[in-house]
Amino acid sequence: MRVFCITLWASAICLFGFASPALAQGKVVNVYNWSDYIDPKVLDDFTKETGIKVVYDTFDSNEMLETRLLAGKTGYDVVVPSGPFLQRQIAAGLYQKLDKARLPNSRTLWPEVMARLAVYDPGNQYAVNYMWFTTGIAYNVEKAREKIGDAPLAPLEGALDSWSIIFKPELLKKFADCGVYVLDSPEDLFSTALQYLRLNPDSKSQSDLRRAADLLSLLRRSVTKFHSSEYINGLASGDICLAVGWSGDSFQARNRAREAQNDVEINYIIPREGALMSLDNLAILKDAPHVEEAYAFIDFLLRPEIAARNTNATSFANGVLASKPFINKDILDNKSIYPDAATMSRLFTARSYDQATQRLITREWTRIKTGK
Repeated sequence: MRVFCITLWASAICLFGFASPALAQGKVVNVYNWSDYIDPKVLDDFTKETGIKVVYDTFDSNEMLETRLLAGKTGYDVVVPSGPFLQRQIAAGLYQKLDKARLPNSRTLWPEVMARLAVYDPGNQYAVNYMWFTTGIAYNVEKAREKIGDAPLAPLEGALDSWSIIFKPELLKKFADCGVYVLDSPEDLFSTALQYLRLNPDSKSQSDLRRAADLLSLLRRSVTKFHSSEYINGLASGDICLAVGWSGDSFQARNRAREAQNDVEINYIIPREGALMSLDNLAILKDAPHVEEAYAFIDFLLRPEIAARNTNATSFANGVLASKPFINKDILDNKSIYPDAATMSRLFTARSYDQATQRLITREWTRIKTGK
């Protein structure tokens, strides 16, 4: 999900010509972010403007980030956790409260997005939003028409604006022979299944979660693979035809197919039942060795023109409302990236699990994927 990197154990050192945290000298900021989640030239421009080198490492999952943080002193200054992980990492005392006076560009943040972030960070004390996105359905348009035809699901060219395409086995199996990938993310899938069942998508009730697990267990018959990044290239190359994925990644798949000129057309939709809204957020670690530089880096990313450049490069919506005039029209007008008010009202968030619920989710997700 979300810089072209060389994976090395728990992190990936990105090819911007910067050293690892242990080797950095002088004015520096050490950043740990998701892969494919920034315009690389933004880092160069930050260094040219401020004289601060950026040591930029990447991770591929919140679990990788959390494992690194809980292992002890990391040397990182700025990290980018998603909402539920931010919530429990705040509780664990990993972050310092932000001094908004040191982030003058925070005045241009999107109030609605920050209000949703407050579910995880009450009062928006510890983090500001970097990017946000939805979990929905990505598909190969030509193959979807072949598989669905005129099935009475939706007005969208015969097909796919409902989670039914995923949760009704008789519909999902139509795609099994052309490849179906699903995010390896129980947080996304459980909340989505709960929403589809017309239960509270933020429910922590064990009976609700078991109902969701039973529904999700039906996927295994038709799903080729559970993975949270391989579906991007799979869709772009035409190797798979359907995925439960993230909006920005799905549009990256579309863009890669267009660049390859391989006649593969990819679309992504937010199903009519609603979708999970996820937020990736900028926070400063409590033991950050370069606090001044961390503030400078975050404030640079919050500059409207810079936030827009990162959105234009990644196809993810950003949390800076004032960036909209600088965003490419095809992205800004895409309601699957920047939903209209009616669609926004159908987006939901889900808080982190307590330990007992997390054990249940982990156990059930293993059963869902393996059948054991």
